[in-house]
Amino acid sequence: MTPRTFDPVALLASFKDAFAPLARAQQEGIKQVETLARHQFAVAGDCLDWSIAHARAAAGASSPAEFFGKQVELNGQFGEQLRMRGEELSKLTSDAQASFRQLIDGAGTETRKTA
Repeated sequence: MTPRTFDPVALLASFKDAFAPLARAQQEGIKQVETLARHQFAVAGDCLDWSIAHARAAAGASSPAEFFGKQVELNGQFGEQLRMRGEELSKLTSDAQASFRQLIDGAGTETRKTA
């Protein structure tokens, strides 16, 4: 019987190979969280712009009818912006799902190759 020598490089390489799909999943998750945070930041900016526009309308209106008309216009624009942001969020989530699905399929293929 030949004695086996301990090979730390081979051990670390096997750990690296075993945890590579997990590391890729973490990177993808962080990327998706960053994308979501950027989207939420854009929505918060839209809300801030809407609030500022309402304050300007209140300060610049000469009559209640003019103020009401400006509010209706601003609310319509804001509603359209929120609708577009909702569509963006829907696209972001479908892209994230597709990305994770591809990641999991790739990890499954790699696992089948090694097994």
